[in-house]
Amino acid sequence: MHADNMHHQWLLLAACFWVIFMFMVASKFITLTFKDPDGYGAKQEPLILTAVTEVEEVHVPEEKHWPEEFQPTGKAFSGNLIRQPLVHMERLELLRNVCRDTALRDLSHTAVSKFVLDRIFVCDKHKILFCQTPKVGNTQWKKVLIVLNGAFSSIEEIPENIVHDHEKNGLPRLSSFSDSEIKKRLNLYFKFFIVRDPFERLISAFKDKFVHNPRFEPWYRHEIAPSIIRKYRKNRTETKGLQFEDFVRYLGDPNHRWLDLQFGDHIIHWVTYVELCAPCEITYSVIGHHETLEDDAPYILKAAGIDHLVSYPTIPPGITVYNRTKVERYFSGISKRDIRRLYARFEGDFKLFGYREPDFLLN
Repeated sequence: MHADNMHHQWLLLAACFWVIFMFMVASKFITLTFKDPDGYGAKQEPLILTAVTEVEEVHVPEEKHWPEEFQPTGKAFSGNLIRQPLVHMERLELLRNVCRDTALRDLSHTAVSKFVLDRIFVCDKHKILFCQTPKVGNTQWKKVLIVLNGAFSSIEEIPENIVHDHEKNGLPRLSSFSDSEIKKRLNLYFKFFIVRDPFERLISAFKDKFVHNPRFEPWYRHEIAPSIIRKYRKNRTETKGLQFEDFVRYLGDPNHRWLDLQFGDHIIHWVTYVELCAPCEITYSVIGHHETLEDDAPYILKAAGIDHLVSYPTIPPGITVYNRTKVERYFSGISKRDIRRLYARFEGDFKLFGYREPDFLLN
């Protein structure tokens, strides 16, 4: 009798272990099946396939399938473009369509000159090209590339005076390579740049270079500002430093180039994105927006395959938000004629990257 009881107890214990084992197997299966495919840093191929399936279910229209020459390159885009989040697909599709608009050709196309190649920084180790568009948080992206290139082991270790010192920061420019090497990198590397509302960017450039005016850049206040004032100030008795109205009038002048040549590369802070990065001539993989940088920065790192190596520096709260009130305040005392001439120069940037024409031009 005692032996029978022991036998039943062992059978019951074995059954319990079997149930627990099956439960653990089922739980593991459920976890793998329903794991979030968009989790930051996810690397498993099945998860990528899950993400593809989910995007396909929204039935992307057929016109979103692009010709081969417009497909982004880089490790993260070696497969179907459907892997990209829709917002990034739409940005590149918009760019393609505006580039094809013959009415905007003069505002959207530029030669891939030495000036453009000087703006593009190279990370050969990870096959990345980054086009610098000043006043949109480029200093932080340069720090990311400096770390990736191995000049410093972490972003925190990089001295601020080294970031823009291209003799010491270990960031080669694309212009430093031979023509064949340039072509190879443009064809094969992951390429990106960042944009922001064109008028807000101009305000940022004006404040930084002519109002705050860092001491290590005296030429903005002592050379560039007086030249603009002499040519564009209406009230000759006014003795104040450069005003935003003077700056707008200079930028909107169709003959601005004669001054630009005197200012040299210092103009990169306010020339168009088209002139800086040639977005209709170079097939970029991703275009980030300053206004959505909190989302775009990790996406770019992940798309380039470097999110496990470096993080984009912490973004202070609210710094990327478009400040409509500030923009309207800066333009409030400027004539509609001068604003329209300014918009005419930057219209390509507005249209290529999906920025709306300012309300104060429509009223």
